[in-house]
Amino acid sequence: MLKRKMYEYLLKWKNKPKEERKPLVIKGARQVGKTKIVTIFGENNYENVVYLDFRQNKSIHKVFKGDFNINDITLLLSTVSPDFKFVPYKTLIIFDEIQDCKNARSSLKYFYLDGRYDVICTGSMLGIKGYNKKNEEDRGIPVGYEEVVEMKSLDFEEFLWANDISDEVILYMKNMLKSKKEIPDLLHEKMLNLYRKYICVGGMPEAVKTYLKTNDMNEVRNIQKQILSDYEDDFGTHLNDDNEIEVDRFAKARILECFRSIPMQLAKENKKFQFTILRNRGSSREYKDAIEWLEDAGIICRCYNLSTLEMPLNMFVNENTFIVYMCDTGLFIAMLDYGVANLVLEGELGIAKGAIYENIVADTFNKNNRKLYYFRKLSGLEIDFVTYINNEITLVEVKANSGNTKSSRTILDDENYKYVNKCLKLTSQNIGDNNKIFTMPYYLSFALKE
Repeated sequence: MLKRKMYEYLLKWKNKPKEERKPLVIKGARQVGKTKIVTIFGENNYENVVYLDFRQNKSIHKVFKGDFNINDITLLLSTVSPDFKFVPYKTLIIFDEIQDCKNARSSLKYFYLDGRYDVICTGSMLGIKGYNKKNEEDRGIPVGYEEVVEMKSLDFEEFLWANDISDEVILYMKNMLKSKKEIPDLLHEKMLNLYRKYICVGGMPEAVKTYLKTNDMNEVRNIQKQILSDYEDDFGTHLNDDNEIEVDRFAKARILECFRSIPMQLAKENKKFQFTILRNRGSSREYKDAIEWLEDAGIICRCYNLSTLEMPLNMFVNENTFIVYMCDTGLFIAMLDYGVANLVLEGELGIAKGAIYENIVADTFNKNNRKLYYFRKLSGLEIDFVTYINNEITLVEVKANSGNTKSSRTILDDENYKYVNKCLKLTSQNIGDNNKIFTMPYYLSFALKE
């Protein structure tokens, strides 16, 4: 089993006082490991686990059409399988693909008020607008009676665990970063090598396990291609009035256009997502829902342009000007031509390396729950990312190898940008501090805290 941070989150959730332990809803893109981690957690920490898949077993939907009497619900569910045992205070109930049965989610309020059973739900389509159609039987989301968390693919720290890098080594690197001391050369080179592998493999559990088992990037790419195909199969899906999955062909076409254009969008000098690339005279009005679908599904993340560099940053966002990044850079590499992974591993990429390294930083920041912003002016000023570090606005420039930080230096020297005093340069170079510009290897970006 891959070691995941979500497991620690689940342990903390279970150890909460009963009155604070609300039913847990885990959302996230398909195949990031939600079901696996929850079932293993249940087996390790409960005497009884009742697993219900609302997509595979649609007959159980009718259990939640009546009154939300927990005794009645557990009685009816016990007839589904002879292995199901509902022992009070010793049972975990898992609702998988809960987005396919809205009334099951509505029942979470009553499971919480009853208090005898712990409930964890997972769903890969949660939050997608229009996935569920409202009807007279819909009793709504139990606001205030559930805890929602998002699970994403493995971050670099989890990838290090998978590669048998100990917590002691990781803590050592974090302490070196905190004290602004260089990582020893041998360790630095090892981390750069692992980071290049992480860029190509990404964090999807099946891709990581395939890499660990075979050490064959062709096999990894096959897994990634299958995941991308599965994602595309989901585009435009929703539940109809009969609670059956159907596809909106028009919506699917729009989503596919946006999704497949991502490599071209990031290849441009100005990486702003342009709808005219999709179709002559294409507009945001036509494709707004498609972009939102991909974002709500956890497949992409958007990085918004700022009109100025002042606090709070979210007040100065231009919502119509954004860059689209993939939420898993391994999948992004799989969208590119065959052989790109080899070029990344050998460090021989040309102009495309900028987009790839920006994507991995966006992916990392997104997994750290950082909001993504960038800053670009017609004058030529361009900052890859703008974020908070130690509660201060910090410019972030990403360099695949080395490179200057001309735009950042211009801003730091301009009194019109009085709220900005720091720049973080992410590169292959070691840790260094030089006149407001702090250099650090991009493999340590996972360790940055707000």
